[in-house]
Amino acid sequence: MPKTPSLHRTARAWLLDGPLAALVPAYIARLKRGHYACGTVNRSLAALAHFAHWMSLCRLRADQLDESRVDQFLHGHLPHCGCASHAMRRPREAHATLMPLLAMLRQQGVIAELPLSAGPIAEELHRYDAHMRNARGLADGTRKSRLRIVERLLLHKFAGGPLALGELRPEDIRRFIAEQLELCNTTGNAAAINAALRAYLRWRTSCGDAVQPLLATITAPANWALASLPRSLNPEEVERVLNSFTSTLRSPKRGYAVVRLALDLGLRIGEICRLRLDDIDWQQGTVTLKRTKSRRQDVLPLPMVTGKALEDYVRHERPASRNRAVFVRHVAPHDEPVGTDAIRRVVRDAFGRAGIPHGRSHSLRHTLACRLVNGGSSIKEVADVLRHRSLNTSLIYAKLNHGALAAVALPWPGSPA
Repeated sequence: MPKTPSLHRTARAWLLDGPLAALVPAYIARLKRGHYACGTVNRSLAALAHFAHWMSLCRLRADQLDESRVDQFLHGHLPHCGCASHAMRRPREAHATLMPLLAMLRQQGVIAELPLSAGPIAEELHRYDAHMRNARGLADGTRKSRLRIVERLLLHKFAGGPLALGELRPEDIRRFIAEQLELCNTTGNAAAINAALRAYLRWRTSCGDAVQPLLATITAPANWALASLPRSLNPEEVERVLNSFTSTLRSPKRGYAVVRLALDLGLRIGEICRLRLDDIDWQQGTVTLKRTKSRRQDVLPLPMVTGKALEDYVRHERPASRNRAVFVRHVAPHDEPVGTDAIRRVVRDAFGRAGIPHGRSHSLRHTLACRLVNGGSSIKEVADVLRHRSLNTSLIYAKLNHGALAAVALPWPGSPA
């Protein structure tokens, strides 16, 4: 066992002599792989030792552990703990310590995997998910969003009983939609509910269920196509955002490279997260996107300024890691790629420092499209750069083509021109 100076000798005995003794080396190895700070390691081991001591008091073996045992320790033992004064008693840190322990036990086959959701609704959702994935080719995020909506509908009508879709009535659909919109009454949420329910009912119709008449109940929300303008940044705002990555920040080179990828290549947040070192051909000056929203493989030219930003980050700021993702975590657990929330936070914070109130990561993608349109590029060229499958998706940028709009604009009534 490695040296843990702040771990009390009694706690060390709980670990080495208790029911988790055989698992301690593997648990410490996990902490080492994540490059956790020494203080975090000691607190985790102290929480693990307290849990091992409680297991000994309850005469529990490692193969008897599960989430219910952890809850029993957190909510039943810790609030009334009479163990030694040095025992770790912080529920949040204990929970963060014990969840990976259960995952390790399952990985080693010591305890059983979590049972999959059972019942007619769970089986129905599993079949529909397989249809969306295999027949429709929908992305993971789209499938999860639609499954949540369909699950709420099925629980709304069939919770605790058999799944009889023939019993669905128009009033059930209307009542469900009204309840959902009471929680979040926005056009976007209404459109998402509309799309999810219509797609599900069409699938059930193809399976032979007589639910086709219910589709007429689901009316599309009022939404005029191309009614709004895409929010983009003007050149002065772009300059402020890029200049906001100063040396006073924790990871300025990473943030600058992220913004350049979105601004110069129009990459989506998920595409930036999934970018790997092997996807960049430095000699040819290209970036290959293999895991895109449209499930295609696209090869994009790598502008020099973007390539230099990536090189600067990889050479001078990227932590040493065995993970091949371009952007990896700078804090424990290490050797893992950053998530989409971290990338969004980088962009949002940059907008905040630049004093831009309408800060969304997609604004950088809009900025690229507007720059192309006003530079003389056609809508087809914009669609190719942004990798839109339909030209209709790119048509909104025609409203920002200042040169073309000026040529067709009529004179203002009463003006000399």
